Amino acid sequence: MTEKLPIAIMPSNDLMAKFKQIKSVSNKLEAQFNFQTLTANWYGDENNILLINLYLETNEVFQCEIKKDHQGDINQYADDVFSVYQKETPKINCFIAITPAELILLEQQNKLLPRYIEAKLHKIINLIAKQLTLFPI
Repeated sequence: MTEKLPIAIMPSNDLMAKFKQIKSVSNKLEAQFNFQTLTANWYGDENNILLINLYLETNEVFQCEIKKDHQGDINQYADDVFSVYQKETPKINCFIAITPAELILLEQQNKLLPRYIEAKLHKIINLIAKQLTLFPI
């Protein structure tokens, strides 16, 4: 049985259909970011571990998500990123759009996908760290 890690990266089905390697890239980044946040002491209180779900979406799905009535504190980091923080859980659901321009670039230059996703998610995790006064990674 495998335990759920505090940071989960979930690419949408649409993105997995477009980019065959996005699931393996996401799995690698999950391990990397979980290790980095562990070494940055994000999980000092084992009874109160913050869960972060990073949802990678197409712009269309992202626009639908942003219009939903989410329960929790909503924080919009950019036009293509927002999060919902549920203090009582504690959990953050973060929705990240791969914009139409990014899709075109990544479809034309498929080899850029791993580094591009890593850079985008790294920046978002550090924005979450700043929001919650945690050490950046």
